[in-house]
Amino acid sequence: MTDLKKSLPSLLIPRLWPADRPDLRRRVVIAFGFLLLAKLVNVTVPYFFKQAVDLLDRGMNANQLAIGTGFIASVLGMVLAYGIARMLAQGFGELRDAVFAKVAQAAIRNLALETFNHLHALSLRFHLERQTGGLSRVIERGTKGIQFVLQFMTFNIVPTLVEIGLVGGVLWWLYGWTFAAITVVTIGGYIFYTLAITEWRTKYRRQMNDEDQRANTRAVDSLLNYETVKYFTNEAHEAHRFDDAMMRYEKAAVKSQTSLAYLNLGQGAIIAIGLIGVMSLAVLGVRDGSMTLGDLVMVNAYLIQLYLPLNFLGFAYREIKQGLVDMEAMFKLLDVSQEVQDRPDAPALLVERGEVVFEDVRFAYDPRREILAGVSFRIQPGRKVAVVGASGAGKSTLSRLLYRFYDIGSGSIRIDGQDIREVSQASLRRCIGIVPQDTVLFNDTILYNIRYGRVEASDADVAEAARLAQLDHLIARLPDGMQTMVGERGLKLSGGEKQRVAIARALLKNPKIMVFDEATSALDTHTEREIQSALSRAAEGCTTLVIAHRLSTVVDADEIIVFDQGRIAERGRHHALLAQGGLYAALWQKQQEARALEEQAEGETVSVLSAAGD
Repeated sequence: MTDLKKSLPSLLIPRLWPADRPDLRRRVVIAFGFLLLAKLVNVTVPYFFKQAVDLLDRGMNANQLAIGTGFIASVLGMVLAYGIARMLAQGFGELRDAVFAKVAQAAIRNLALETFNHLHALSLRFHLERQTGGLSRVIERGTKGIQFVLQFMTFNIVPTLVEIGLVGGVLWWLYGWTFAAITVVTIGGYIFYTLAITEWRTKYRRQMNDEDQRANTRAVDSLLNYETVKYFTNEAHEAHRFDDAMMRYEKAAVKSQTSLAYLNLGQGAIIAIGLIGVMSLAVLGVRDGSMTLGDLVMVNAYLIQLYLPLNFLGFAYREIKQGLVDMEAMFKLLDVSQEVQDRPDAPALLVERGEVVFEDVRFAYDPRREILAGVSFRIQPGRKVAVVGASGAGKSTLSRLLYRFYDIGSGSIRIDGQDIREVSQASLRRCIGIVPQDTVLFNDTILYNIRYGRVEASDADVAEAARLAQLDHLIARLPDGMQTMVGERGLKLSGGEKQRVAIARALLKNPKIMVFDEATSALDTHTEREIQSALSRAAEGCTTLVIAHRLSTVVDADEIIVFDQGRIAERGRHHALLAQGGLYAALWQKQQEARALEEQAEGETVSVLSAAGD
């Protein structure tokens, strides 16, 4: 927790006292003014109670209760003052909370937004290794933890400490140091005991968080892979894994709740001992005549007034400790450094022609295994270059490097002569459109998913992009048209329909450079042929990099580059590569045989269906 304690002030204080928000600073000052007023007025409440009791005590001794209307008025005046003081103390406290609420909520929002932006700024490597369920849980608990810390620190801890100081000073001034000493010793013992037991209990809270995160991760992973679970009838297995994590969570939660009883019992005992000590001194003072009955009542009222928030202080401290534990994981996310960063004052990429050059590029995800070993090629403006090869040859790595999701080990990647490491990442990615193999859509409408390519685009622009991607016929058949929800990850659409949405999205972006990253490899032959014409239209006028598994989709490329184990094995146009009789020719022959078998199977299926119809 040491690193967290060091980072907490640096994370929260600038947000509670923001340099660029004088309005929020004024609110902080006004809120603390109301805080002081509330506590000052609260200190007078027992005094008015004491005066009323002393007046009654003197009146009873003088037998004036039945005859003195002025006496009754005096007593009622003190009771009225007592009630008004209590009302004002509460009123100032509520005003403090109301004024400070905007400051606290702005701090929570800014820190949550910073975390959100930081996660988007982290490298692709981080997001490939993360677990969605666990990460969402970390952010959810961390945000709630921040709210707890701000709420209890500003609305409970600080006011309670101010009140303790005021009450201690009043007791010393009116009744001597012994009253104040017993009060201070009691408070010190209470705080020490609370800190010690809470530190001991923290490990159980950590265990609860770990098991809760594990259970949530397993639940989310299982639900995201619902079809796979059903394919293999592993519902019982998934339920067992989830229940196993929940069982460990249950054990940690029981230990946490049991240890809470020890904390509450000890706190109650310490408070009771302090009350006995101070009230005993007050009783002796009344006996000796140095204190009145009203003084006894006032001391008791001060102690009750002090120990009630002090008792809540223990709860507040527990919540703060738990909030800090919950925030710890989120703060660790903020400590994760960006693997790929813009250089200071990096200029925007200027694309006029759209020439792309890979020059002697070397790259490895893991230093022990090189993926690209000195790759060099050029895509001239408006031309199409295809990269083909076996799985694992390093083809898809090219698109990730072009988008600068990773930085290369050596060599350079240039667009119109500008090294992509020298320009801002945002400007680089704005100039490139992509149609990936696995199109993941947002759980929103078709309109939203197409418009994601250019969020400020008009409905007419979106409709035109859909038409160019040959998606307009599908949209016309849907009852809700463009407003049709596509489902989680676009599961309500077929593979071909999802690819058309991806093409429309890329067209709407209107980039200078287009990347097709195995855009049809997951589709059947018939759907591939339909999609191919839309891809050709999307590539018109663009510098195009096609990463392909099926060679039939790249026969029209201006140059075909054959990858083999991270190196360029062959390069040339389709017919020239076939004439060489090398690796490309072997791949072509193998795919043509497989395609012939697939078409034969499709023909036999059609024949069977026709015969059945007859």
